[in-house]
Amino acid sequence: MDGACHCGAVRWRFEGVPRSATSCNCSICRRHGALWAYGFEDEAFTVAGETATYVWNRRSLAFHFCARCACVVAWLTTSRGADGRNYGAVNLRLAMEPDAVAAVPIVHHDTVTKSDLPRDGRCVADVWS
Repeated sequence: MDGACHCGAVRWRFEGVPRSATSCNCSICRRHGALWAYGFEDEAFTVAGETATYVWNRRSLAFHFCARCACVVAWLTTSRGADGRNYGAVNLRLAMEPDAVAAVPIVHHDTVTKSDLPRDGRCVADVWS
């Protein structure tokens, strides 16, 4: 499955279909309105093209956005894990074929309790209409 920013300068590819799309209510994710599909960079997903980054607070995550049109494309951890892999997520709202992600269930993540809220049965298509 493929995604791209509005101008097409930055693209992502997610291998397979994500099990879920996370809607996070942290101060940055709720402002972006992103729906995140998680995995390890160069395993579950790849990002190609020139991005600018924004790192804040504890400096553990870098948000990548298109340097031209400013769409938030992905986030990646700022340091690799002990196994050498880099964890992150791509923004499913940028999917090139919306039907490919329409049925992906949404998980609402609460950053206050640091846990997922009970599932409400909604999927990506429900938030696009």
